[in-house]
Amino acid sequence: MRALAQKTRAVRRSATRRLSKANLAPLEATSAVKDGDSRASSAPDDYVTQLQSSPWFRAPLQGRVSPFRQASPMLGGECHFVTQLPKVADAFELDKAFVRSFETLPAPFGFNGLGEFVFLRTYSRTKPDGSKERWHETVERVVNGTFRIAQRWLQGKRARGEAVADWDEQKLQQLGQNLFERVFHMKMLPPGRGLWAMGTVLTEERDLFAALNNCAFVSTKDLAAERTKPFCFLMDCSMLGIGVGFDTRGAGALTVRKPRASDKVFLIPDSREGWVESVKLLLDAYFTGDELPSFDYSVIRAAGEPIRGFGGVSQGPGILKKLHEDLISVVSRDVGRPISVRTIVDIMNMIGVCVVAGNVRRTAEIAFGDPNSEEYVALKDYDENPDRVAHGWTSNNSVFAKIGMDYKTNRVTERVAKNGEPGFAWLENMKMYSRTCEHPTYEDILAEGGNPCLEQTLESYEMCNLVETFPCRHDSIDDFHETLRVAMLYGKLVSIGGSHWEETNNVMWRNRRIGISVSGIAQFVAREGIEELRNWLDSGYAEVKERDAGELQDALGVVPSVKRTSIKPSGTVSLLAGATPGLHHPESEFYIRRVRLAKDSDLIPCLRESGLRLEDAVSDSNSVVVEFPVHAGDGVRTVRQVSMWEQLSLAAFLQRWWADNQVSCTVSFDPENEGAQLPHALDYFQYQLKGISFLPLLDQGAYPQMPYEGITREEYLARCQELRPLRLSYGGPAKDDFEEMPDKYCETDTCKVDP
Repeated sequence: MRALAQKTRAVRRSATRRLSKANLAPLEATSAVKDGDSRASSAPDDYVTQLQSSPWFRAPLQGRVSPFRQASPMLGGECHFVTQLPKVADAFELDKAFVRSFETLPAPFGFNGLGEFVFLRTYSRTKPDGSKERWHETVERVVNGTFRIAQRWLQGKRARGEAVADWDEQKLQQLGQNLFERVFHMKMLPPGRGLWAMGTVLTEERDLFAALNNCAFVSTKDLAAERTKPFCFLMDCSMLGIGVGFDTRGAGALTVRKPRASDKVFLIPDSREGWVESVKLLLDAYFTGDELPSFDYSVIRAAGEPIRGFGGVSQGPGILKKLHEDLISVVSRDVGRPISVRTIVDIMNMIGVCVVAGNVRRTAEIAFGDPNSEEYVALKDYDENPDRVAHGWTSNNSVFAKIGMDYKTNRVTERVAKNGEPGFAWLENMKMYSRTCEHPTYEDILAEGGNPCLEQTLESYEMCNLVETFPCRHDSIDDFHETLRVAMLYGKLVSIGGSHWEETNNVMWRNRRIGISVSGIAQFVAREGIEELRNWLDSGYAEVKERDAGELQDALGVVPSVKRTSIKPSGTVSLLAGATPGLHHPESEFYIRRVRLAKDSDLIPCLRESGLRLEDAVSDSNSVVVEFPVHAGDGVRTVRQVSMWEQLSLAAFLQRWWADNQVSCTVSFDPENEGAQLPHALDYFQYQLKGISFLPLLDQGAYPQMPYEGITREEYLARCQELRPLRLSYGGPAKDDFEEMPDKYCETDTCKVDP
């Protein structure tokens, strides 16, 4: 493995020299590029030929060629994921005495009880005795689940005679305790998906490791051959809580046909697979002209019944019936014609509505389209398309921008100035670059899109997992580096969990893509300054890369990840730690954070006793709103103090020094004073970014009970004087005896999730 890595590095050094000779300009260049001139069309032909003839070169499966992904040492053994190996009889468990030593330690939740409230409502699972997990118990479950993956992988590989690390029980305990301590103290946190699912029946009994992944992407470009597969993939992932991106390249690829009448009946199983299969049968009938069966919904559980394992309650079969009716209405309008851009997006969006409305799982979507397509660009113009109001909200819409395109006269920029959409993704940059301080590597030459918040570059059918770190929780750069090494191990172990989709596994086993993110950036800059941030990130990236290509490659017997770092927008996970989300600045240094919950929630008495203010929700008679006073940190600059240009510069800074995947950034701008500057900003920053989105700033108090409301220091201190220690109840079963489901994949304002 080490020899392979050395050869790979030599080839990549050769790549840099050859690409330089080919005059491929670095990303930060500001020289004009003519419209339509693609800098990412290909690497030099002789270079690709040399790589393909190398003994360690392996073309990806399904005939697609990437000159930079080397052969896997597992290729001959055909063992790529832990689900291919037998389970371990004596499963890993952290030392009980070690875990007990944390029982009486106060959990370091942030923001005056808001972090603990979010944890209890969202991530604490119900235990067999009916009580809820406390923080140390959740961390224990997550660590046990993580190292059971490692234990099963290593024992199974050794039994097959393959070279992996000889990590014994003592070594696993050492590694597990290190992960426990860093998660407990919130120096790093798994994603919400990991806090919720890791170590539960989903991974321990069902081997449903796909649920640990945050994001995925699927292209429709092969729609003529794959037909319903991209739509089924999105629905299946969505029902697992995975955010999915998709494109519209399949428009025109097949002709929609009128299905033949049938007396067949499909009894829909009461399962995720059953719901997806029903959609497959319906769409297949219209895509091929085959028989359309009738659907029998009789075995689907009634409304109000609990959904075990994943959480939530069933809404009954009605929402699936509506999805079928909506899909028939949408595809029928294209009968006899090639499938349209709008129909592709409508199908995906309607599936999203069903998933959210069904309380089966919350999810997020992003659509990618051509900036020159009037049909696509107008999708969120509800004056022009009023019938899309009911489902168009389920996806963020972005365009695949071209380097050098005219942003001044393009209709896209006009729409952004009005409502913030669509966003921009530069696929050329995503394919060419890792960090933008480095020369083009073409590591992601097969990339075709990204995830809903656009922090991950992805191939079609690829999934990936994220990990979050918090520099402000560290006293030294050395401690931060150690956290990054632990985060890399967590992400790598999740990547060997695999998926139940063959197409996904074909990508994941050679890419092993993860995204180690950084949150609380605004707080760190206020405390330490921008140069210290650059130092921590640049040196930290080197640590991550060395850990991956060195110890982890040798220990686990898997190839280094194609990319490893990103900046995610964060959301509820950063609230646990009292950190500002990702790179974003807070609404105010002092503000009120409002959260909605049901009037009959068991948490309300505890919240009242703590002195927090509660009031009836103005938009929902069955809900109340609780107000948490928050101090974002001394000297932290607010979103209204940072110009659009500075926000773009910070995103470019992080793309340069940290993220080899991407930086998720939603730039808040003043429509009146900065809206006209959007084309000029995009002209400059198209060379330095892989993706960006915009959001017009709303006036404070634009509508009642906004999630964030800035307040003065004096008002903050006055509210804090009202507070008493928050003692949330962890005992006893919930009223309805079912698990609360975790929040949506992407819970930021950009993804429009109600608090």
